[in-house]
Amino acid sequence: MPVPPTPPEELLQLLPDAVVQTDARWVITYLNPAWHKLTGYPVDGTLGQSLLDFVHPDDTGALRAGMPVFRLRFANSDYRWMRLQLHPKTDAADRVLSRQGVLIEITEISEQVLMEDRQRFLRLLETIDGVVWEAELGVGNTFLSPQVERLFGYSVEEWRADPGFWRAHVHPDDLAEALVIDDAAYYATHSYAYEMSYRLIAKSGDVIWVRDLCRVDVEHGRPNRMIGLMIDVTEQKSTELELVQSDNRYALATRGSNDGIWDWNLQTGVLHVSQRFNEIVGLSGTGHLHEDGWQFLQQLIDPDDLERVEAAYRRHLSDHHPNFSVDFRARHGSGRPVWLNWRGIAQFEDGIAVRMAGSLSDLAERGSSYDALTNLPGRPLFRDRLEHAIALHRDSASKGGDAPSHEDTTPFAVLLLDLDRFKAVNDTLGHHVGDQLLQQVARRLESCVRAIDFVARMSGDEFNVLLESIDHAGACDRARQIATALAAPYRIDSHTVTCGASIGVVNSQIGFTSTDDYLRAADAAMYQAKSHALGVYVFSGDGDAS
Repeated sequence: MPVPPTPPEELLQLLPDAVVQTDARWVITYLNPAWHKLTGYPVDGTLGQSLLDFVHPDDTGALRAGMPVFRLRFANSDYRWMRLQLHPKTDAADRVLSRQGVLIEITEISEQVLMEDRQRFLRLLETIDGVVWEAELGVGNTFLSPQVERLFGYSVEEWRADPGFWRAHVHPDDLAEALVIDDAAYYATHSYAYEMSYRLIAKSGDVIWVRDLCRVDVEHGRPNRMIGLMIDVTEQKSTELELVQSDNRYALATRGSNDGIWDWNLQTGVLHVSQRFNEIVGLSGTGHLHEDGWQFLQQLIDPDDLERVEAAYRRHLSDHHPNFSVDFRARHGSGRPVWLNWRGIAQFEDGIAVRMAGSLSDLAERGSSYDALTNLPGRPLFRDRLEHAIALHRDSASKGGDAPSHEDTTPFAVLLLDLDRFKAVNDTLGHHVGDQLLQQVARRLESCVRAIDFVARMSGDEFNVLLESIDHAGACDRARQIATALAAPYRIDSHTVTCGASIGVVNSQIGFTSTDDYLRAADAAMYQAKSHALGVYVFSGDGDAS
């Protein structure tokens, strides 16, 4: 007759290794006789107790986190190193119902080796830039990684001694919202991941912004367990708050200046403009997004100014100029012509311009014709003065006949000056130093010219000079004198600043008939002076330098 199989429970009874089974709450529900032989505890007296009560306090968190190696307290009160790989049994919802495993003593492995393994585990935790934690309702934190002392100043023992420690140290302004999230996790009916941001009061009294990446584990028949990672994001939060404040200040300043704002994605071509931008050009019904930004702008710019405007911004894109500012005529939506100033700056990635942003101003709405910072005449007055000089020169030339006397001489020259390294001064010493530098430049320019000449600040670090009743040689000499004067060091507060200028010169002998022609020519000459570090470049129409 065949021998009937031995029931599984009888096989467990015969095993020389201790078999341990717990429920979801770590309560021991089954032990075979080998438990008593190994640990000295009676089986009947052990059933119903928590397995965690027999584990060394320093190892309970590791065991719960899945580490199979820990120290177990024997009946003689000694702790011995054990290995227990627990295998969970779950229901259809993946909730733990019970755990089973075989308990094996590994005392033959030296305690030093085991401690080294433990130290490696702790060092691994220390590489994580945050505090790893575990918590249970009514118990508080059952595990904390050592970083808690570095980040918040509290020792692991201080924190774990009080079940309500975390709640007591969340900033009062964030506590109500944090408790709602925390309580929802403690009483959740399913496992899920969640995140919290709040302020924590450190031991030093400092307020630290914390980003808490959490997960709640729901197992049938036991309190919910939360595990997470607390990360110090104080610096990030401070940056975010500064950006918000900066954005608010910028928005207020923009509304106060009455400028239109634009943002241009150069990779996609999409141009975004503000409501005020549309109001300035009289196209308030066209929307704020334009799929082809340059095509939209071309439709606004007067054809006679298009080449000059395009050259200004392309020069900036080629990184030959730190920013750009250009005036042009445009056709308002109502049909009337308007003078606008378009200015901005590009963002570069790996040397390629990917985005531009800036503002648009209606020059007629800028108010005073004088520059408030330098107290020099502004662009409108300079254009008026240049138009008058062109008219006088044209009238003189049209009369013909004998050469005019010295008193009747009407030749003139237009100078466009752009400061060298001005952006570096702003970036390194601050805008207040840059403003004082512009004021000193204005005074030096005034001291370098005659009473009949005219100095104006056009925009940013660009200045124009109209030299009247002067021939070609005299204009070149005066331009070099100005370059020499501006190159001398400036004393601003405790700083010594060196900031020369690149000067473009165009003489009336060229014979242009409009202010825009002279300004374009002066701008082109200035660009040559700056590009080739010439200091002064005289426009001749054929590319020859002076």
